[in-house]
Amino acid sequence: MTQFEQALEARLCRYAAVDSQSDEDSPTSPSTAIQLDLARMLAAELAEIGAADVRITEYGAVLATVPGNTPGAPRIGMLAHMDTAPAYNATGVKPRVIRGYNGGEITFPDAPGLVLSPADNPYLAKKVGHDLITASGTTLLGADDKAGIAVLMTLAEHLIANPDLPCGDLRIAFTPDEEIGRGVDPRLPADLGVDFAYTLDGGAVGEIEYESFSADGAKLRITGVSTHPGTAKGKMVNALHLAAKVIEMLPQATQTPEVVEGREGFWHITNLSGTAAECEMSIILRDFELDGLAARGAMLEQVCAAIAATEPRATITCTIKPQYRNMRYWLETDMTPVELARAAARAEGIEPVSVPIRGGTDGSRLTEMGVPCPNLFTGMQDIHGPLEWISVQDMAVATRVAARLVGLAAKG
Repeated sequence: MTQFEQALEARLCRYAAVDSQSDEDSPTSPSTAIQLDLARMLAAELAEIGAADVRITEYGAVLATVPGNTPGAPRIGMLAHMDTAPAYNATGVKPRVIRGYNGGEITFPDAPGLVLSPADNPYLAKKVGHDLITASGTTLLGADDKAGIAVLMTLAEHLIANPDLPCGDLRIAFTPDEEIGRGVDPRLPADLGVDFAYTLDGGAVGEIEYESFSADGAKLRITGVSTHPGTAKGKMVNALHLAAKVIEMLPQATQTPEVVEGREGFWHITNLSGTAAECEMSIILRDFELDGLAARGAMLEQVCAAIAATEPRATITCTIKPQYRNMRYWLETDMTPVELARAAARAEGIEPVSVPIRGGTDGSRLTEMGVPCPNLFTGMQDIHGPLEWISVQDMAVATRVAARLVGLAAKG
């Protein structure tokens, strides 16, 4: 195996096997104690490879420093997140390596009917001969973002083992709760103490992203009138029926994730729970522009008001809170971090591509909080589901580009 590949493969498989799913309904920080299991593992590994200032913060982030050797070089941060998405089962992940992918369909040992096909995935079709990592079919893999963790850990080990390589201070952070929009604690920017940073939380080789969704989250609480269904005529108001009406009135054919792409935004129900007496609904709102985001929020509030007007015995409340904002608003005023990453990619023979992220990263929040933070590729594909996969060779390219970036920054 070529430079970095063996270490990356071993690390991703080891990290992916540790359950670290976050929980948006939990009030704690981090939201789940199991994320600290991975945090302690990573802190111990950082100390073992010789990183300095290794610690786990009160809010569950792992921080460390790779000391630089170039006075005056910018102090750079690089981040990856430890949690996996609550959207799909992440317990009992069994990573497996497909050595020298032959270009055919990939099946899964624990889900015989599941197929990952190059016919449906043009990027997969380009990876003939690569070593691929997937899960076993009943869980996601967690390459989002344990691939980023593997890349950063391998980068740190490489820089520490080669102290003559030009390098400014490199600050590394592994954050919890990114998938539920709580990855950047207000204390993190000061704790990082960097001039600018990068998240390693992107997909295809060459992607260097500086534009993300702007995001709000809505909570709907619907209270009906509960009574015995046998004598309910004229008395019962079923909260779940009202929730269904809210969903029905929202635009389905033009504004849901399954029908939009590119720069189109959406509304998306992530959870509906409760009883006929009372239920709660979680809806996320996404748009690249703030006026579009505001319009989606206004639409949701209007729908709730309209449904409430049809049934005065019920109560419908709609609370909308900001989650993150498009990092382009700040990065476009100073593209230095983006251009540095593009130069690093080109130096490794990779033509950079910048496309809007149809989501967000910790970099969205960090940038908004004053730490410019574009997003770099890792190779992860088909995330948040059982078909998730990644190429070991793609992770190696990501590691080389990150190392080149650190060197270019030190040289000025």
